[in-house]
Amino acid sequence: MIRRLLRLVPPGTLPVGTGLALVGLAAYVHLAVAGHSLTAADYSSLSVLWSVVFTLGIGVFLPVEQEVARLVAARRTRGLPPGPVLARGAAVATAVLGLLLLVTAGTASTLADRLFDGDRAMVGVLAGALAALAVAHTTRGVLSGLRLFGWYGTQLGIDGGLRIGLVAVLAVAGVDSPVAYALVLVVAPLAGVALTAAPVLRAAGGGTAVPWPPLLRGLALLTVSSLLSQVVVNVGVINVRLLAPSDIATAGALLSALVLVRVPLFVFGSMQAALLPGLSTAAATGDEAAFGTLLRRALAVVTALGIGGGVLTVLLGPWLVRVLFDAPDVLGHGDFLWLAVATLAYLWAMVLGQALLARDRHHAQAIAWIAGVAALAAATLAPLSVALRVELGYTVGSLVVAAVMVALLRRRREPAPTPPVAATVPATAPGGIR
Repeated sequence: MIRRLLRLVPPGTLPVGTGLALVGLAAYVHLAVAGHSLTAADYSSLSVLWSVVFTLGIGVFLPVEQEVARLVAARRTRGLPPGPVLARGAAVATAVLGLLLLVTAGTASTLADRLFDGDRAMVGVLAGALAALAVAHTTRGVLSGLRLFGWYGTQLGIDGGLRIGLVAVLAVAGVDSPVAYALVLVVAPLAGVALTAAPVLRAAGGGTAVPWPPLLRGLALLTVSSLLSQVVVNVGVINVRLLAPSDIATAGALLSALVLVRVPLFVFGSMQAALLPGLSTAAATGDEAAFGTLLRRALAVVTALGIGGGVLTVLLGPWLVRVLFDAPDVLGHGDFLWLAVATLAYLWAMVLGQALLARDRHHAQAIAWIAGVAALAAATLAPLSVALRVELGYTVGSLVVAAVMVALLRRRREPAPTPPVAATVPATAPGGIR
């Protein structure tokens, strides 16, 4: 049975899924240990830093990984070296990182005061974590494009394993500094890159320079969609801190709750690696029946995941966040119900977004996420409690994205684009929580 299932998924899904599972486990362990080791105020600062890092980092650097992987895979089929694509991808990632670091440095005092209780060291860690994600995603693009999925999964596994080991050492040593726990987000991914650098270095150099248009085409729209999708799923924790700076308990409790509720997103992360190539092939060949069948099956799977996980977290969530994360008792079953519904809608949006990309409709996906973020902002302004405002924002934003995507998919389609290269592009962070 297991062998039959493995034959149904593209090569590389198993090692990538294993590495991704370890990264997901590391997120739980990291936050659980920190929750028991830090004060409520310090855990709140760590929660906000976590949300900012993965909203910005994944939002802007995952598209670089995907475009590098796509172009490297295309060159591989023609026997061309990947080095020129790596050089261009690294240049783009460096430029984006430089802009982020410039903004971070210029607003360091404001960020420290508004988000980290005046701790400027946390701003420095934020910069380091963004740099680590820039390097990691760029190198993963090369590994994915070359179909070196064992190396790809190994990098993820080293990252996750080191996070678990480092926070365990911090806990045993009795460390109670939020900066120390935050630095794990810098050290672990960089170590993963360093220990899997051999095939990337072998790919560097050689060949003539790649023109900018093939790399930049669609990258802007992908970045918009990626960044806004991370805003929808992560901004709630940041909004709590901005809307109610003195409410340190809710920010930490909300991140702990989101980590629990979004377990289905990790499962979808492994499935997504196989979903996009399948949809792209069906769209390119004009096989509407296969496209519709695959899309309906994917929606059915994520619906089952969302409902199953949602029921469990609604029933057990308030107890689990206290036991696992030592979170303050500020969220009830109703709060988890809102978060579960939001996560189900977010899963729908992720699947529908893959369908739009498969039809080469990057602009439509971006429009949907823009509409969702606008709806999130409007819902967050409602005259309700802070927790309910951010939960409602996440729910409404996700539902609007999914609804807009359905409407756009039903519009009359243009002729199918030229068949893309059928290369698996792993999705390492569908939900932003890493």
